[in-house]
Amino acid sequence: MKTYTNTGNKDTRSGFGAGLTELGQTNDNVVALCADLIGSLKMDDFKKNHPERFFQVGIAEANMIGIAAGMTIGGKIPFTGTFANFSTGRVYDQIRQSVAYSNKNVKICASHAGVTLGEDGATHQILEDIGLMKMLPGMVVINPCDYNQTKAATKAIADYVGPVYLRFGRPSVPNFTPENQTFEIGKALHLIEGTDLTILATGHLVWEALEAAKALDAQGISAEVINIHTIKPLDDQAIINSVRKTGCVVTCEEHNFLGGLGESVARVLSENIPTPQEFVATKDTFGESGTPAQLMDKYGLNSNAIISAAKKVISRK
Repeated sequence: MKTYTNTGNKDTRSGFGAGLTELGQTNDNVVALCADLIGSLKMDDFKKNHPERFFQVGIAEANMIGIAAGMTIGGKIPFTGTFANFSTGRVYDQIRQSVAYSNKNVKICASHAGVTLGEDGATHQILEDIGLMKMLPGMVVINPCDYNQTKAATKAIADYVGPVYLRFGRPSVPNFTPENQTFEIGKALHLIEGTDLTILATGHLVWEALEAAKALDAQGISAEVINIHTIKPLDDQAIINSVRKTGCVVTCEEHNFLGGLGESVARVLSENIPTPQEFVATKDTFGESGTPAQLMDKYGLNSNAIISAAKKVISRK
Protein backbone atom coordinates (compact mmCIF):
# COMPACT_ATOMS: atom_id res chain seq x y z
CA MET A 1 0.00 0.00 0.00
CA LYS A 2 1.29 3.46 -0.85
CA THR A 3 2.12 5.56 2.19
CA TYR A 4 2.49 9.30 2.71
CA THR A 5 4.98 11.18 4.86
CA ASN A 6 4.20 14.21 6.96
CA THR A 7 6.99 16.67 6.15
CA GLY A 8 6.02 18.87 9.11
CA ASN A 9 2.79 20.29 10.46
CA LYS A 10 1.72 23.61 8.95
CA ASP A 11 -1.50 25.60 9.03
CA THR A 12 -3.43 25.78 5.77
CA ARG A 13 -4.11 29.50 6.24
CA SER A 14 -0.35 30.06 5.86
CA GLY A 15 -0.55 28.18 2.56
CA PHE A 16 -3.13 30.74 1.47
CA GLY A 17 -0.87 33.59 2.58
CA ALA A 18 2.10 32.18 0.69
CA GLY A 19 0.05 31.65 -2.47
CA LEU A 20 -1.39 35.15 -2.29
CA THR A 21 2.11 36.62 -1.87
CA GLU A 22 3.30 34.82 -5.01
CA LEU A 23 0.27 36.00 -6.94
CA GLY A 24 1.07 39.55 -5.93
CA GLN A 25 4.45 39.19 -7.59
CA THR A 26 3.19 37.59 -10.81
CA ASN A 27 -0.26 39.07 -11.46
CA ASP A 28 -0.76 42.82 -11.26
CA ASN A 29 -4.54 42.43 -11.37
CA VAL A 30 -4.69 40.55 -8.07
CA VAL A 31 -5.91 42.73 -5.20
CA ALA A 32 -6.58 41.74 -1.59
CA LEU A 33 -9.25 42.90 0.84
CA CYS A 34 -9.39 42.02 4.52
CA ALA A 35 -11.95 42.54 7.28
CA ASP A 36 -9.59 43.43 10.12
CA LEU A 37 -7.93 40.00 10.32
CA ILE A 38 -4.67 40.47 8.42
CA GLY A 39 -2.58 38.35 10.79
CA SER A 40 -5.15 35.59 11.10
CA LEU A 41 -5.46 35.33 7.31
CA LYS A 42 -1.67 35.56 6.80
CA MET A 43 -2.07 38.51 4.43
CA ASP A 44 0.80 40.46 6.02
CA ASP A 45 3.33 39.86 3.25
CA PHE A 46 0.93 40.85 0.50
CA LYS A 47 0.14 44.08 2.34
CA LYS A 48 3.83 44.81 2.96
CA ASN A 49 4.90 44.20 -0.65
CA HIS A 50 1.83 45.60 -2.44
CA PRO A 51 0.27 48.26 -0.22
CA GLU A 52 -1.37 49.93 -3.20
CA ARG A 53 -3.28 46.69 -3.92
CA PHE A 54 -4.29 45.93 -0.35
CA PHE A 55 -7.49 47.27 1.20
CA GLN A 56 -8.24 47.09 4.92
CA VAL A 57 -12.03 47.26 5.02
CA GLY A 58 -12.41 46.84 8.77
CA ILE A 59 -15.15 44.89 10.50
CA ALA A 60 -17.53 45.44 7.59
CA GLU A 61 -17.68 42.14 5.75
CA ALA A 62 -20.76 42.93 3.69
CA ASN A 63 -19.12 46.10 2.46
CA MET A 64 -15.99 44.11 1.59
CA ILE A 65 -17.94 41.78 -0.69
CA GLY A 66 -19.60 44.73 -2.42
CA ILE A 67 -16.28 46.48 -2.98
CA ALA A 68 -14.75 43.27 -4.34
CA ALA A 69 -17.62 42.79 -6.78
CA GLY A 70 -17.17 46.35 -8.02
CA MET A 71 -13.44 45.91 -8.49
CA THR A 72 -13.99 43.07 -10.96
CA ILE A 73 -15.67 45.49 -13.36
CA GLY A 74 -12.32 47.20 -13.82
CA GLY A 75 -10.56 43.91 -14.49
CA LYS A 76 -9.17 43.33 -11.01
CA ILE A 77 -9.13 39.89 -9.36
CA PRO A 78 -10.13 40.49 -5.74
CA PHE A 79 -9.29 38.02 -2.96
CA THR A 80 -11.36 38.69 0.16
CA GLY A 81 -10.17 37.42 3.52
CA THR A 82 -11.88 36.77 6.85
CA PHE A 83 -13.08 33.85 8.98
CA ALA A 84 -15.29 31.29 7.22
CA ASN A 85 -18.22 32.22 9.46
CA PHE A 86 -18.00 35.86 8.43
CA SER A 87 -17.13 35.01 4.81
CA THR A 88 -20.41 33.17 4.26
CA GLY A 89 -23.18 33.34 6.87
CA ARG A 90 -22.74 37.01 7.70
CA VAL A 91 -22.61 38.15 4.07
CA TYR A 92 -24.70 35.58 2.24
CA ASP A 93 -27.06 38.12 0.70
CA GLN A 94 -24.18 40.17 -0.71
CA ILE A 95 -22.50 37.06 -2.11
CA ARG A 96 -25.70 35.81 -3.68
CA GLN A 97 -26.72 39.08 -5.29
CA SER A 98 -23.48 40.91 -6.03
CA VAL A 99 -21.14 37.98 -6.74
CA ALA A 100 -22.94 34.76 -7.70
CA TYR A 101 -25.99 36.17 -9.48
CA SER A 102 -23.80 38.68 -11.28
CA ASN A 103 -21.10 36.04 -11.96
CA LYS A 104 -18.35 38.31 -10.68
CA ASN A 105 -14.74 37.13 -10.60
CA VAL A 106 -14.41 37.32 -6.79
CA LYS A 107 -12.32 34.85 -4.77
CA ILE A 108 -13.89 34.44 -1.32
CA CYS A 109 -11.10 33.11 0.90
CA ALA A 110 -12.20 31.77 4.26
CA SER A 111 -10.02 30.76 7.18
CA HIS A 112 -10.82 29.19 10.57
CA ALA A 113 -13.45 26.84 9.10
CA GLY A 114 -14.95 23.95 11.06
CA VAL A 115 -14.48 22.91 14.67
CA THR A 116 -10.68 23.07 14.44
CA LEU A 117 -10.98 26.80 14.95
CA GLY A 118 -10.98 25.51 18.53
CA GLU A 119 -11.40 27.56 21.67
CA ASP A 120 -13.39 30.42 20.10
CA GLY A 121 -16.41 28.14 20.20
CA ALA A 122 -19.64 27.56 18.32
CA THR A 123 -20.31 31.19 17.32
CA HIS A 124 -17.15 31.12 15.18
CA GLN A 125 -17.03 27.44 14.15
CA ILE A 126 -19.14 27.38 11.02
CA LEU A 127 -20.11 23.88 9.88
CA GLU A 128 -22.64 24.93 7.25
CA ASP A 129 -20.50 26.99 4.87
CA ILE A 130 -19.90 24.34 2.21
CA GLY A 131 -23.64 23.79 1.91
CA LEU A 132 -24.35 27.51 1.73
CA MET A 133 -21.81 28.11 -0.98
CA LYS A 134 -22.28 25.03 -3.15
CA MET A 135 -25.98 25.85 -3.56
CA LEU A 136 -25.17 29.14 -5.28
CA PRO A 137 -25.30 28.72 -9.07
CA GLY A 138 -21.87 29.05 -10.66
CA MET A 139 -19.95 29.07 -7.37
CA VAL A 140 -16.83 26.87 -7.26
CA VAL A 141 -16.16 25.37 -3.81
CA ILE A 142 -12.64 24.24 -2.87
CA ASN A 143 -11.47 22.70 0.42
CA PRO A 144 -7.75 21.75 0.23
CA CYS A 145 -6.09 19.32 2.64
CA ASP A 146 -2.73 20.79 3.66
CA TYR A 147 -0.36 23.77 3.37
CA ASN A 148 1.07 22.83 -0.03
CA GLN A 149 -2.30 22.13 -1.61
CA THR A 150 -3.82 25.32 -0.21
CA LYS A 151 -0.96 27.34 -1.67
CA ALA A 152 -1.41 25.67 -5.06
CA ALA A 153 -5.19 26.16 -4.97
CA THR A 154 -4.81 29.86 -4.12
CA LYS A 155 -2.66 30.40 -7.19
CA ALA A 156 -4.89 28.28 -9.42
CA ILE A 157 -8.12 30.15 -8.68
CA ALA A 158 -6.58 33.41 -9.91
CA ASP A 159 -6.57 31.89 -13.41
CA TYR A 160 -10.17 30.72 -13.16
CA VAL A 161 -12.72 33.29 -14.30
CA GLY A 162 -15.73 33.25 -12.01
CA PRO A 163 -16.67 33.22 -8.32
CA VAL A 164 -14.78 30.84 -6.03
CA TYR A 165 -15.10 29.88 -2.37
CA LEU A 166 -11.76 28.73 -0.95
CA ARG A 167 -11.99 27.15 2.52
CA PHE A 168 -9.04 26.52 4.86
CA GLY A 169 -8.23 26.33 8.55
CA ARG A 170 -6.49 27.61 11.64
CA PRO A 171 -4.51 24.71 13.17
CA SER A 172 -1.24 23.16 12.08
CA VAL A 173 -1.96 19.89 10.31
CA PRO A 174 0.23 17.32 8.50
CA ASN A 175 1.74 18.62 5.26
CA PHE A 176 2.09 15.67 2.89
CA THR A 177 1.24 16.65 -0.70
CA PRO A 178 3.94 17.66 -3.22
CA GLU A 179 5.52 21.07 -2.75
CA ASN A 180 5.28 22.23 -6.35
CA GLN A 181 2.05 20.55 -7.36
CA THR A 182 -0.32 21.60 -10.10
CA PHE A 183 -3.82 22.19 -8.78
CA GLU A 184 -6.63 21.26 -11.14
CA ILE A 185 -10.08 22.52 -10.15
CA GLY A 186 -12.66 19.72 -10.17
CA LYS A 187 -10.16 16.85 -10.49
CA ALA A 188 -10.18 14.37 -7.60
CA LEU A 189 -6.84 12.87 -6.59
CA HIS A 190 -6.43 9.12 -6.03
CA LEU A 191 -4.04 8.77 -3.11
CA ILE A 192 -4.34 5.03 -2.38
CA GLU A 193 -5.73 2.27 -4.57
CA GLY A 194 -8.03 -0.22 -2.84
CA THR A 195 -10.65 -2.88 -3.45
CA ASP A 196 -12.85 -3.25 -0.34
CA LEU A 197 -14.20 0.27 0.13
CA THR A 198 -13.82 3.84 -1.09
CA ILE A 199 -12.94 6.64 1.35
CA LEU A 200 -13.73 10.10 -0.04
CA ALA A 201 -12.23 12.83 2.13
CA THR A 202 -11.85 16.59 1.99
CA GLY A 203 -9.84 19.19 3.91
CA HIS A 204 -8.31 18.20 7.25
CA LEU A 205 -9.96 14.77 7.04
CA VAL A 206 -7.75 13.64 4.13
CA TRP A 207 -4.80 12.92 6.42
CA GLU A 208 -7.13 11.16 8.86
CA ALA A 209 -8.39 9.03 5.96
CA LEU A 210 -4.81 8.05 5.09
CA GLU A 211 -4.16 7.07 8.71
CA ALA A 212 -7.37 5.05 8.74
CA ALA A 213 -6.44 3.27 5.50
CA LYS A 214 -3.09 2.30 7.01
CA ALA A 215 -4.77 0.81 10.08
CA LEU A 216 -7.38 -0.97 7.96
CA ASP A 217 -4.69 -2.44 5.74
CA ALA A 218 -3.03 -3.97 8.81
CA GLN A 219 -6.39 -5.67 9.47
CA GLY A 220 -6.64 -7.02 5.93
CA ILE A 221 -9.07 -4.40 4.62
CA SER A 222 -8.09 -2.63 1.38
CA ALA A 223 -9.30 0.97 1.34
CA GLU A 224 -9.16 3.29 -1.66
CA VAL A 225 -8.56 6.89 -0.57
CA ILE A 226 -9.51 9.84 -2.79
CA ASN A 227 -8.85 13.50 -2.00
CA ILE A 228 -11.93 15.49 -2.98
CA HIS A 229 -10.41 18.96 -2.78
CA THR A 230 -13.08 20.43 -5.07
CA ILE A 231 -16.60 19.86 -3.79
CA LYS A 232 -18.12 21.82 -6.66
CA PRO A 233 -17.73 20.98 -9.47
CA LEU A 234 -17.54 17.45 -8.09
CA ASP A 235 -15.53 14.80 -9.96
CA ASP A 236 -18.54 12.52 -10.49
CA GLN A 237 -16.72 10.08 -12.76
CA ALA A 238 -13.87 9.47 -10.32
CA ILE A 239 -16.43 8.62 -7.64
CA ILE A 240 -18.45 6.34 -9.90
CA ASN A 241 -15.36 4.50 -11.16
CA SER A 242 -14.07 3.89 -7.65
CA VAL A 243 -17.37 2.80 -6.13
CA ARG A 244 -18.06 0.48 -9.06
CA LYS A 245 -14.88 -1.37 -8.01
CA THR A 246 -15.28 -1.30 -4.22
CA GLY A 247 -19.04 -1.44 -3.71
CA CYS A 248 -19.28 0.93 -0.73
CA VAL A 249 -18.14 4.38 0.35
CA VAL A 250 -17.31 6.48 3.41
CA THR A 251 -17.36 10.27 3.06
CA CYS A 252 -15.27 12.36 5.48
CA GLU A 253 -15.53 16.09 6.14
CA GLU A 254 -15.17 18.68 8.89
CA HIS A 255 -18.67 19.93 8.19
CA ASN A 256 -22.30 19.12 8.91
CA PHE A 257 -23.38 15.92 7.16
CA LEU A 258 -26.37 17.95 5.98
CA GLY A 259 -25.34 19.92 2.91
CA GLY A 260 -21.69 18.94 2.68
CA LEU A 261 -19.52 16.60 0.63
CA GLY A 262 -21.43 13.53 1.77
CA GLU A 263 -24.74 14.78 0.41
CA SER A 264 -23.13 15.71 -2.90
CA VAL A 265 -21.69 12.19 -3.16
CA ALA A 266 -25.06 10.67 -2.24
CA ARG A 267 -26.60 12.54 -5.15
CA VAL A 268 -24.02 11.09 -7.55
CA LEU A 269 -24.56 7.58 -6.21
CA SER A 270 -28.37 7.74 -6.31
CA GLU A 271 -28.33 8.95 -9.90
CA ASN A 272 -25.72 6.51 -11.19
CA ILE A 273 -24.84 3.59 -8.93
CA PRO A 274 -26.80 3.21 -5.66
CA THR A 275 -24.25 2.18 -3.05
CA PRO A 276 -24.01 1.79 0.75
CA GLN A 277 -22.58 4.99 2.24
CA GLU A 278 -21.53 6.10 5.72
CA PHE A 279 -20.92 9.71 6.75
CA VAL A 280 -18.02 10.90 8.91
CA ALA A 281 -19.15 14.45 9.67
CA THR A 282 -20.91 16.42 12.39
CA LYS A 283 -24.49 15.31 12.86
CA ASP A 284 -26.78 18.36 12.75
CA THR A 285 -25.07 20.12 15.63
CA PHE A 286 -23.09 23.21 16.51
CA GLY A 287 -19.58 22.94 17.92
CA GLU A 288 -18.29 24.10 21.28
CA SER A 289 -15.12 25.44 22.87
CA GLY A 290 -12.12 23.11 23.14
CA THR A 291 -8.81 22.25 21.53
CA PRO A 292 -8.98 21.09 17.90
CA ALA A 293 -7.98 17.55 18.89
CA GLN A 294 -10.62 17.38 21.62
CA LEU A 295 -13.33 18.59 19.26
CA MET A 296 -12.34 16.31 16.40
CA ASP A 297 -12.53 13.40 18.83
CA LYS A 298 -15.86 14.44 20.38
CA TYR A 299 -17.57 14.94 17.03
CA GLY A 300 -16.10 11.81 15.42
CA LEU A 301 -13.85 13.52 12.88
CA ASN A 302 -10.70 11.41 13.10
CA SER A 303 -9.13 8.19 11.87
CA ASN A 304 -10.83 6.09 14.54
CA ALA A 305 -14.24 7.30 13.40
CA ILE A 306 -13.33 6.55 9.77
CA ILE A 307 -12.23 3.02 10.70
CA SER A 308 -15.54 2.39 12.46
CA ALA A 309 -17.52 3.78 9.52
CA ALA A 310 -15.49 1.66 7.09
CA LYS A 311 -16.28 -1.57 8.93
CA LYS A 312 -19.94 -0.63 9.18
CA VAL A 313 -20.33 0.17 5.50
CA ILE A 314 -18.53 -3.02 4.45
CA SER A 315 -21.04 -5.01 6.49
CA ARG A 316 -23.82 -3.40 4.47
CA LYS A 317 -22.51 -4.53 1.08
